[in-house]
Amino acid sequence: MHQDSRQHTEASLWPGGFQGALALTFDVDAESVMLAADPAHAERASLMSHQRYGPSAGVPRILRILAQRNLHATFFVPGYTAEQHPGVVAAVRAAGHEIAHHGYLHELLTGKSEAAEREYLERGLQALDQVVGVRPAGYRAPWWETTPHTLALLAEYGFSYDSSLFDADLPSLRQTPRGQIVEIPVSWALDDWEKYAFWPGVTGSGTIERPSDVADHWWEEVLAYEEEGACCVLTMHPFLSGRPARAKALASLIDRITERGRMWVATMGEIAERARAAAAETGTASIGGH
Repeated sequence: MHQDSRQHTEASLWPGGFQGALALTFDVDAESVMLAADPAHAERASLMSHQRYGPSAGVPRILRILAQRNLHATFFVPGYTAEQHPGVVAAVRAAGHEIAHHGYLHELLTGKSEAAEREYLERGLQALDQVVGVRPAGYRAPWWETTPHTLALLAEYGFSYDSSLFDADLPSLRQTPRGQIVEIPVSWALDDWEKYAFWPGVTGSGTIERPSDVADHWWEEVLAYEEEGACCVLTMHPFLSGRPARAKALASLIDRITERGRMWVATMGEIAERARAAAAETGTASIGGH
């Protein structure tokens, strides 16, 4: 009885009577993630082709899947990716999807100074502005590694939300010395990198999961988030989830979610706006009031 009462309270926080929220997000890393790890990777033509699969084939396939279902997603784009693949990023924008910030060259922030972090932030902003005329509302730290400076810098630069932390199931307003920012939490269990990423000597264990198994795993996660009235963020990479069998499994998962009809499928920007509105309505920092 207590659980049912809590679920009803959480559900009322989402629009349209939905019980929970779900965001489809795609990190368009392309070559940037490998070049950030080691600039010498530029000489590894096969590895670079593996990464280019994202913008060349993965993103167009994902855009078709989303268009067929009339859904919008959030694409986190490093500035370098925008510069190298402007047509693809323009296609994402033209399809009505949200474009968000994901560093410039997917730089790891661990151990970096505030000045260096500010430089990466500004270079990414400049690239997205010059290539597609976008001033992003959202940010995701490369490798989900933030610093003590990150949230304050984002608030200073006028970002609405960040999606790099793991300490909650619901969005919440975070107060920084330079203003407020919405944090939309994430989970490694909902990241396709842990399921599919492999390149000998670079990343992964060599075990690549079956797409239908990944979809079943994520379906179990979605149902649990729904029961909690929480916010489920799927994090995918077009060079991984954009491959045929994986994209097909993702499409089937999306259909299961929408046919069930209990999760609000929204962009991260829409979720951040709802979090701010809910916090104002309840007078608390968390959309769930805890």
